[in-house]
Amino acid sequence: MDAFCSTFLPKFHVPTINDTPIVSQLPPQQLHIFSVRVEEKPHSSSNSSISTILSPKPSMMVNAVSDIVNSFRDPPLSPSFDPKLVLSGNFAPVDELPPTDCEVIQGTLPICLNGAYIRNGPNPQHLPRGRPYHLFDGDGMVHCVRISDGRATLILTGQYNPSKGIGVANTSLALIGNRLFALGESDLPYAIRLTSNGDIDTSGRHDFDGKLFRSMTAHPKVDPDTGETFAFSYDLIRRPYLSYFYVDANGNKRPDVPIFSLATPSFIHDFAITKKYAIFCDMQIGINPMKMIFGMGSPVSSNLTKPPRIGIIPRYAKDESEMKWLDAPGFNPVHVINAWDEDDGNVIVMVAPNILSVEHMMERMDLVHAQVEKVRIDLKTGLVTRQSISTRNLDMAVINPAYVAKRNKYVYAALGDPMPKICGVVKLDVSKGQLEDCTVGRRIYGAAGCYGGEPFFVAKEPGNPEAEEDDGYVLSFVHNENNGESSLLVMDAKSANLDVVAEVKLPQRVPYGFHGLFVTEDCIQLAKRCL
Repeated sequence: MDAFCSTFLPKFHVPTINDTPIVSQLPPQQLHIFSVRVEEKPHSSSNSSISTILSPKPSMMVNAVSDIVNSFRDPPLSPSFDPKLVLSGNFAPVDELPPTDCEVIQGTLPICLNGAYIRNGPNPQHLPRGRPYHLFDGDGMVHCVRISDGRATLILTGQYNPSKGIGVANTSLALIGNRLFALGESDLPYAIRLTSNGDIDTSGRHDFDGKLFRSMTAHPKVDPDTGETFAFSYDLIRRPYLSYFYVDANGNKRPDVPIFSLATPSFIHDFAITKKYAIFCDMQIGINPMKMIFGMGSPVSSNLTKPPRIGIIPRYAKDESEMKWLDAPGFNPVHVINAWDEDDGNVIVMVAPNILSVEHMMERMDLVHAQVEKVRIDLKTGLVTRQSISTRNLDMAVINPAYVAKRNKYVYAALGDPMPKICGVVKLDVSKGQLEDCTVGRRIYGAAGCYGGEPFFVAKEPGNPEAEEDDGYVLSFVHNENNGESSLLVMDAKSANLDVVAEVKLPQRVPYGFHGLFVTEDCIQLAKRCL
């Protein structure tokens, strides 16, 4: 089966007998689970590649023959789908690591960082042979650094247990109704918890008491004022292709709002909320599952003849009767940073990285360039205008979580070199005018060969309404490909150079990943009580 099979197709629960997984009924290549165990532990050096983690010597001849057969049977793969390239270097999977103490090699960890920085990312359980593989595929792995009293502990984990689900859950994490979830848009959320001994345990798939019937976005939005979580599901096969819903502060899911006005399947990876609306971007990337089913290539591809649109629906809508779709030529955001209301709710302002080369989005990620834009949506006139905030190649951007759905000033974005590798973080001031330089801070992750991940902002005083928006720290994993070592950087979010406050050397290589969050110790304890 082609690439993206585990990323975009729905997953199903594996039946059990007496709580024992029926593993024998599933062929190995279908064991796409929230897990990170690999058949052999790969080397941690910067030169590690897929060749370092293949089968042991007795089967080398069989594998060699298989490779020869596959080379004749299948045409050469593009660089974005060739597992020998995609799973090389620090993209190669690693084995689990139990809670292991880390060394602070520079500075001091701030006392206010009391909790866990957790990031998600792909780490394939079974290595692909004879089929394409994309970076977005692969079983989920949680990279966690637990911080307490200025000390840090690293955990790399997932739970190999098909009885708890076979989805990849490899994209992000979220606190929903005081419970912690690993997310991937091809499946239901996976409930996880930090145990008393510092490890991470997977509780299993979560359907909100049978009220979530489809997979859920990996980018839900949590309103910090109400505790509500807003999300959506999309379907590739049947209408409605998009359904919108929210979960109240107690974790109770409210009814779906089906969006039948979305006429064809669309790749909607992220969205935004304001205090009054939810905003969806119908971009020039479509999904055709028949391509995958009949072996015609990736089901996800660009469609440059399709006009991009922005859809707006009232935040607490009970149906789509008030849904508005507005044309937005040239606007193709995969991620959305934030949005807010202006002019008594007659205007929406949204900030998002716009993919300028959308035709390369899946086939050649190294050619993709995203520039952060501020989009003004006039709901009275239907006019959509855009302002470039930065022409740098920026994506995977975050804000102070206390400003979700409200006007914010600062954005912290990952700098592509090119994507999917990230060479630094850039701080933007989105309140500046159109002719002003909006870059107010930047840090490059060391010398050539040092790459990081998505930055994450942690406020010094998250409960203080008087605190300045950028009074806090920016966290990111960084890997040095020259010596194979990984570290966690803690940077001063207010400083122009994003000065390093602390660097934690990690005892094992941490692969490049996707999205994460910081969970305070209070939230960790509350999540335990909610299980």
